[in-house]
Amino acid sequence: MPAAGTNEPVVTGLFIGGEEIRTDDTLTVVDPARPSHVVGHAAAATPDHVHQAIAAAKDAFLHWSALSAQERAEAMIAAVEGIDADRDTDAAILSQENGKPVMEAWVDALVFEIRWRLAAGLADEVDQATVLRTADQIPTETTVRYKPLGVATVIIPYNWPLAILAASLPQALVAGNTVIVKPPPSTPLATTRLVQRVAEKLPAGVLNVVTGRNEDVSELITSEDVAKLTFTGSVGGGKKMQELASQGLTRVTLELGGNDAALILEDAILDDKHLDRLYHAIYDTTGQICMNAKRIYVHRSRMDEVVQGLSARLEKVVLGHGLAQDTTMGPLHTKEQKEFVADLIAEARESGAEVLEFGELPQGEFSEGHFLRPAIVVDPDESLRVVTQEQFGPVVPIIPVESEDEAVHKANDNWAGLCGSVWSADVEKAQRIAQRIVAGYIWVNDHGATRLDNRAPFGGFKQSGFGREMGIQGVRAFQDTQSVAVLDESLVVEH
Repeated sequence: MPAAGTNEPVVTGLFIGGEEIRTDDTLTVVDPARPSHVVGHAAAATPDHVHQAIAAAKDAFLHWSALSAQERAEAMIAAVEGIDADRDTDAAILSQENGKPVMEAWVDALVFEIRWRLAAGLADEVDQATVLRTADQIPTETTVRYKPLGVATVIIPYNWPLAILAASLPQALVAGNTVIVKPPPSTPLATTRLVQRVAEKLPAGVLNVVTGRNEDVSELITSEDVAKLTFTGSVGGGKKMQELASQGLTRVTLELGGNDAALILEDAILDDKHLDRLYHAIYDTTGQICMNAKRIYVHRSRMDEVVQGLSARLEKVVLGHGLAQDTTMGPLHTKEQKEFVADLIAEARESGAEVLEFGELPQGEFSEGHFLRPAIVVDPDESLRVVTQEQFGPVVPIIPVESEDEAVHKANDNWAGLCGSVWSADVEKAQRIAQRIVAGYIWVNDHGATRLDNRAPFGGFKQSGFGREMGIQGVRAFQDTQSVAVLDESLVVEH
């Protein structure tokens, strides 16, 4: 494997049934900061490879599911021992294929291990059973247990692939399922490398990796031998996944887009600490995080403080390559996403809204990169797409409100329901308001992926998807109940 940051391309294969498989056909992975630069090549699976992966996972399920959850957890912990030894290299590769600063990529890899260990730590709960004792006119004692579903496919996006993978992969494994991981076609390298190192330490077939073009690997979703699918991505992608999964009656968990509202109340604390938090909640990963704050509703009396506070931070932004030491913000991941976000900003400016832009675009070898100057749109018409749609980029609308009730109404008057936040000096009041927001995860005086409690279930309402990841609820998403009833003959009344 080449050293971090070298020009030597990274090459990854498939990992099926305990063996690495290289393919003649590959996916070419480029650097979003300099699209002419090839970061590496990932194996492109054929439908036959997909069949092999499903068969390997199905065969391995018999033994893996027969183990106790504690035995599975012990094997999982052993599989990630020493995983941090290659973290710097993993981060450097991920930074180059994704575009984000290397420190964010490093944290991405760290969160994978944190979530993996937390999921394994749930083993004692996984095997807990409920016993329903005999009762009046019920002559049976029934034990209700949770059983794994079978083969699971996990499809992940490009923005935080390792952390997002670990919101479902270890939960599926500790629950007793076997798994096929489908990394994103545009950022498969770091994920494949890391997952393969883990899979090599587990029984063959328990954990498999298949990279390839979507049209060639669709059976990972449609096969009747795939019992469960988890997908993280866009709303449109989620609808397509559900449609495909219906062909095999495959169960689906969907974690889809967000248009998260942050409510800045009249009594919000807006010191440097809290403004730093708000800034990162909006602009981390160049705005390309589903749970980022994407609509900021601010009490009118605090508008200037919020706009000025964010502007002061954006004035210090350094756009550049993810491996450059002084870079604070990377490019958008794709040309298409850059053009979409640029259109949102142009539309807002043409409407008459005040648009503030910051930073300088990189030049030289990075002049063709997917860079975009971060922006604030002040008091826009709320019918504009920068408000109604998920930007997934470095721009945010700041919208004045007159009251808490108005802020809650506007937060909920949207298609999305993933996350949100409430900012107030009165924490009890903020908690009451949080309960009125229709979203799956709400912060108080904070917001964003870096402050997510990895022990808690995560998922959305409305068009942001359904089902939950992480926590014991995330484990149960890969299981279903089995009831075993034993008749007490002494209580039977014959008819």
